[in-house]
Amino acid sequence: MNAREKILARIRAAQGKPQEASAEERGRVQSHLAAHPQSPRPRIGDDLGSQFRTRALALSSTVEEIGALAEAPQAVAGYLSRNALPLSAVCWPELAALDWATAGMRVEARAARDGDLVGVTGAFCAIAETGTLMLLTGPDTPAATSLLPETHIALLRVDRIVAGMEEAWQLLRVEHPSLPRAVNFVSGPSRTADIEQTVTLGAHGPYRAHVILVGRGA
Repeated sequence: MNAREKILARIRAAQGKPQEASAEERGRVQSHLAAHPQSPRPRIGDDLGSQFRTRALALSSTVEEIGALAEAPQAVAGYLSRNALPLSAVCWPELAALDWATAGMRVEARAARDGDLVGVTGAFCAIAETGTLMLLTGPDTPAATSLLPETHIALLRVDRIVAGMEEAWQLLRVEHPSLPRAVNFVSGPSRTADIEQTVTLGAHGPYRAHVILVGRGA
């Protein structure tokens, strides 16, 4: 068994349960998840894109809008130029086919390493209520690309914005019955207030977070 399986096995043993869950037990859990009522939630309106933008800006992210994914390289290059950053980056493999060269950029499709300043990713979905991106880890979506560079740029389709955390997890269960190794939530630049209660950006990750909304029209 791997470490995770050992931990879960010890928990089940402490509960007086067999090491492996029976089909009946799994069925009860699935039924509970399907029927579990939601707690009271705030009203956020029907325009999820606008709500997400408002919340993301409040978290110190920056946001811009483009009409189609093909416009992303020019948008990324423009953002980097405005911030006096080099026109080079690493990206998720799914974004490698975009025409980065025409935008004057040098982009490598791989996980970030020490020294990479800019990481470009997509996003599984985003949460309008909190302005949060939801990223899944996997061979084609390495976590390092969003966590190591000083600047994280996320390309987010507007039709992947959901109302709240409840809808985000439900979408994950529907589209990924076998859960990924990790799910990362990105709510603006990395920050901490551990030192003298003073908020510092970039303490544990990127200190710039830029979201490019795809599909609303620039």
